[in-house]
Amino acid sequence: MRRFAWSVALIGLLIGAAPALAQNQSQIDGVLNGAKSCAGCNLFQAPFAYIDLRDANFSGARLIQASFTVTILTRANLYGANLSHADMFGTVLTNANLGNTNLTRTNLAGSWLLGANLGGADLSETVFSGARMETTYGLTQSQLNHACGDADTQLPPGLTIPRCQ
Repeated sequence: MRRFAWSVALIGLLIGAAPALAQNQSQIDGVLNGAKSCAGCNLFQAPFAYIDLRDANFSGARLIQASFTVTILTRANLYGANLSHADMFGTVLTNANLGNTNLTRTNLAGSWLLGANLGGADLSETVFSGARMETTYGLTQSQLNHACGDADTQLPPGLTIPRCQ
């Protein structure tokens, strides 16, 4: 009977903690209203498509499933952020810091990553079709082996990428 009581208590704690994982709308609104620094923020599923966020600081932020379609993130600091499952189609990430960033299953098709740091980034199942990456640094063949691209993906010399299925 004690195990049952502990199980019920544990489930209650987990359910009670669930809202803490939801997005923080006031933080999202702050960025949409011009705030350029939101380090460590909870921006889950944030709608940041088609806006200029150059020089923004989202280091360590939770940006899972966020939309950055055709967004300007030139010189943005995304170091250590979680961008898994984000839509970054056509995003400009020129000279951005994506070091140690989780980009698992992120769509970066058609994006510009010229001069961007991808050192230590998790690129598992990341789509780079048509991306411009020829001056990206910190990128390794091991990272690219877990991502995919196409014939239009432009990589630094000596690196290759599997074709997307």
